[in-house]
Amino acid sequence: MLRTRELEQVRVLGPGDRDRFVALAEQDPVVNVFADYRARLTNLDERWLGGQVWGRFDGEELVAGCHLGANLVPVQCTPDDVGVFADAALRRRGHVGTIVGPSDVVSALWEVLEPRWARPREVRLRQPHLEIDHVPDVAPATDVRLTNPGDLEVLYPACVAMYTEEVGVSPENDAGGGDLYRARVQQLIGRGWSMASFDEAGVVFKAEIACVTPYAAQVQGVWVRPDRRGEGLAVSGMAAVVAHVLGSGVAPVVSLYVNEWNTPARAAYARVGFEQTATFATLMF
Repeated sequence: MLRTRELEQVRVLGPGDRDRFVALAEQDPVVNVFADYRARLTNLDERWLGGQVWGRFDGEELVAGCHLGANLVPVQCTPDDVGVFADAALRRRGHVGTIVGPSDVVSALWEVLEPRWARPREVRLRQPHLEIDHVPDVAPATDVRLTNPGDLEVLYPACVAMYTEEVGVSPENDAGGGDLYRARVQQLIGRGWSMASFDEAGVVFKAEIACVTPYAAQVQGVWVRPDRRGEGLAVSGMAAVVAHVLGSGVAPVVSLYVNEWNTPARAAYARVGFEQTATFATLMF
């Protein structure tokens, strides 16, 4: 059970806590890349977070955290920590689309939340979390490049197809969802975080960088057009992404997490040189 102490407190964090929260995330900076990135980007200001970040303190020391927005993400929590964030999570459950993080922590949190939360649409409990910090083990594809604004009309349908295939629902389903998702794709292009290759039929391979810190870049949205699968394009395409991130100084480590049942993707990432460093779990609502 969680120790109770007179000096222990659990509260919403704000801009004044930014450095302490970043230091907490830096205890495992690749696993915590999303929360670290969000803290650096928003300064923990709720206006920019679109949610809240909570922290558990032992005296003056911040010892555990929880990002509560569209994504609920525990930060440096043990399974015994999660109960202290349950009430805050339940107050924001209508805003949470995904719970994601280390598998043991997410499972422990869900055990507390499940009796008072909606049933997940999808449960993925054993997702390998992968990292690479060296030159890819295979040659990068020479036709994978950074996308530009002129690519949007061709790239956007591929992004919708990837999202729908991965998540099980289209990002365009909700009112205004298409506009929001298109804006997100435009944002990634503008940041230089979108890479793809093309042929006369459209996008062949694509991937995006979801977040970047001084320690890591997390990749998302890896996709090969169905009629071009089986050609090894995911291997050479991901090698190109890794080579770009490491070679251009975007970040010193590339990370991602993959569904445990996606054997072809896992084999592709292994050929590039990714190694498993943790196991994640994701609950989708």
